[in-house]
Amino acid sequence: MLGSPHFNAESFLMKTSSLCLGLALALAATCVHAQPPTAMDHPAGHAQPANAALTAAVAGAWRDPANVARDRYRNPAQTLAFLDLQPGDTVIEITPGGGWYTEILAPYLREEGQYIAAVVDPASAEEGGARDNQQRSKGRLEQKLAGSAGTYGDARVVGFDPAAPMFGPAGSADAVVTFRNVHNWRMNGQAEGMFEGFFAVLKPGGVLGVVEHRAAADVPVEDKSGYVGQDQVIAMAKAAGFALDASSEVNANPRDTKDHPNGVWTLPPVGRHDEADAARYQAIGESDRMTLRFVKPAQ
Repeated sequence: MLGSPHFNAESFLMKTSSLCLGLALALAATCVHAQPPTAMDHPAGHAQPANAALTAAVAGAWRDPANVARDRYRNPAQTLAFLDLQPGDTVIEITPGGGWYTEILAPYLREEGQYIAAVVDPASAEEGGARDNQQRSKGRLEQKLAGSAGTYGDARVVGFDPAAPMFGPAGSADAVVTFRNVHNWRMNGQAEGMFEGFFAVLKPGGVLGVVEHRAAADVPVEDKSGYVGQDQVIAMAKAAGFALDASSEVNANPRDTKDHPNGVWTLPPVGRHDEADAARYQAIGESDRMTLRFVKPAQ
């Protein structure tokens, strides 16, 4: 077959990827109560069991091994179960970066729902390095999705302007999720507008899920550590109209002292520190993180 002049490699890979996803879902259906990937040794908080489809998506063979290695810190099955995302939902992920959660959410939503990755529109960035970086980031994510259509289905990438963020038609999304991004928006004076944009695109009763590096207390606007006070995030969401529905300690890390010379970037996965301190920061692991679920009140 592989040597046949009529062999279509792209079609073969798409069919194989789709078959792998189907087998994973079928196997997971027989073990709905299976335990999700092992988390760090911290209290589980409000962690909930993942459903069969979510368990299958987290266990997917298509995931980058480097991403899977971080499951013990990012706890994807428990986190997404806590946020109560359903397979039929329309979910918008805000600035997904290289697509760590894309590899889970897009296959999870492929059959019944819709995954939308909202990235900064390169045209909204200043000309030069900033615009080039945004264009490369957007291109890599689009290539990732297009290269495995059998796994990711009709997942889409949309652009937004952080100065006036719009993520889709008003009231069109069941959930908006964002992971470790609030500190960037806050440092750039964009956080309030972003939360207002989340509120606008969600349906009444829709969920906003936020995971963020957690400071020991409130931090000033000019803080560059990457940490944000949990009460500060809650206040921003409430100011936009959201109600706090629940919080979880599933991504907590009590070993994180939050006083590192280069802020959160001192810790894995970035590891911005002297080589002599590598073992120390590896022992700490990734940052302590808040995990919050907000709801847009029904109208």
